[in-house]
This record gives sequence, C-alpha cells and structure tokens, in this order.
Amino acid sequence: MAFSFFTQELAIDLGTANTVIFQNDQIVLDEPSIVAIDNNTGKCIALGQKAKLMHEKTNPGIKTVRPLKDGVIADFNAAEMMIRGFIKQVNSKHRTLFSPSLKVVVGIPSGSTEVEIRAVRDSSEHAGGRDVYLIYEPMAAALGIGLDVEAPKGNMVVDIGGGTTEIAVISLGGIVQQDSIRTAGDVFTSDIQYYLRQQHNIKVGETTAEKIKIAVGAVIPELQDEPEPEPFVVRGPNLMTAHPVDATITYQEIAHCLDKSIAKLEASILHVLESTPPELYSDIVENGIFLSGGGALLRGLAQRFSEKVNIQFHVAEDPLRAVARGTCIALKNVENYSFLMR
Repeated sequence: MAFSFFTQELAIDLGTANTVIFQNDQIVLDEPSIVAIDNNTGKCIALGQKAKLMHEKTNPGIKTVRPLKDGVIADFNAAEMMIRGFIKQVNSKHRTLFSPSLKVVVGIPSGSTEVEIRAVRDSSEHAGGRDVYLIYEPMAAALGIGLDVEAPKGNMVVDIGGGTTEIAVISLGGIVQQDSIRTAGDVFTSDIQYYLRQQHNIKVGETTAEKIKIAVGAVIPELQDEPEPEPFVVRGPNLMTAHPVDATITYQEIAHCLDKSIAKLEASILHVLESTPPELYSDIVENGIFLSGGGALLRGLAQRFSEKVNIQFHVAEDPLRAVARGTCIALKNVENYSFLMR
C-alpha cells in the first residue's frame, strides 16, 4: 500500500499557443497546444510539435485542433486528449509500476467565467489530476518574474499570451484591478495575414504569418540598437492570378500593420491605471510595469508603451515562460498561497 503515497507534482501553463510543464523546477515539456485527430476513429494521432507540422497541411481523414481559443478551452474533448497526452509524455521519462497520484497547478486567464474555470478543472481531473489547483495567469506571471506578490505594495503586470492579454495590479496576494482582453498573439498573426492580402495580394497561412511575426515583428518603425536583419521574403499564391509571387517584408510594415491592435492594449493599460487606487499607483510609477508572455518579445514594445503611458516598462527575463515558472513556485507553496483556487 505504500505506493499509494507516491504523488507527482506538475505545474502546467495551459496556453493558447504553447503548453509548458514544470516538474521539480525543471521544464519537462514545452510544446505547441495542438492535437491531430483521426476523423474516422476520433483518436489522437499526434500532439504538440508533431501535430503543428501537420497544421494546415492535412487531408480529409485528419484534422488538427487547437483546443484553446482566447485563453479558454473551446474543445473540451481535444483539451482532455492533449493534457492526458502531455502528462503521459512526462511520465514516459520515469517508468513506474503504478500511475502516481497527480497534484497539479494550472494557470487560467483572470477574466475566466465560472464555466471556463470548471472546464479547465474538469479537463485536468479527467486527465488524471487528483489535487487540482488553479492560479490566475497575471498572478503566476508576477511570481515568475520574481515580484513579491504578498507585500503591501502595488505591482503591475501585462502578460501578452497567444489568446489573451492579461493586465493586472497586484497587492497583498490579490488582484486589485484587472482587465483581460482578447487582443494578443493570435490577433497579431491574423493582422499580418490580412495585411499581406491587402497590400501584397498574397495569401499566407497561419504558420507563415507566425514566422513573419517572430522574424520581423516590431511595433515602432524606428528601432534603436537593433541589428538590421535581412528582410523576410514571403512566397505565396497571388490572390488574383494564383501565380507564385515573392514579397519582401520589413519591420516598418509589421509595425504599421500591428498599430491598431497595439493601440487597443495601450487603451486597456490606461483604463486599468485609471481605476487603480492612488497609493498603489505611486508604487507602480516607482517600480515600473512588467511585460511577460510571447507578445513581450515584439521589438520596441516596452519603448512604445513607456512613451505612451509615461511609466517605465520592463520586459521580464525569458517572458515566454514567466507564467509557467510562477505556476511552479505556487506549486511548491500550495499551503501558503491563499490566492490559489481549489
């Protein structure tokens, strides 16, 4: 019976674009949040990176599904398959006779409804989680950045993920003001697709638009201290003739095409600051505002926000994994952190 006490602890950042799992302070899995399903049997045939390679390249017998949309579970069945598959991958590295009892902490968007929270909890339990704790993503991001969330002072975090941008003011282990908007990485990707259709008459898929965003993604036309890279060349069919065409994409063009979406983020940040109590506001002006999530890697973002808001913005170290790292810290201190939800 001694084996029943064997508990495995996992910290899961269930993101719209990527899922990151930490175990014992180590990243044991970092994969795209995508599943490939056989249409005939309904079985999962690939997960993560393998499924991403199939995305937008499938035949009628296979479909690729991104189970999360706008930061929340959109396809319950696929989400469960994905979480189960990822946990199995982590476990395949440690062979044991008995499947361990799972204790998990999962990050969720701060604007989640009761139904959305329930969906994450149920998916985690169906995938084998015995003790499931939930943490709001901006709180996890603040922990991952290294902020003291329980101190009686204000900290502000802007977490730009794949599906949502989470903006929160944190003090005394709670979220004082928050906004969760659905303008984030996926919207930037579709902005780029739309721009290429309008300006260059080229049709590109989500995967190519994502590559452009990573290679030449910027939010200000004049970048300081940036080595001028080779412009990004896109190949695709011309919308009118269907003949293959090439287009050269520069930083300036991407800054122009993302302008409206970034302006929405600025408005949301200002809205949260407006409703922040003055004592916390002065703390935020002193400490600056912290950026995390994949969107924080857009070139010139901190500079543009700083100029707009007149408060210094800092990009977190390794912003992509800040939420996952914070979830891992919360997992180690489950008993002490009152902001974790059971």
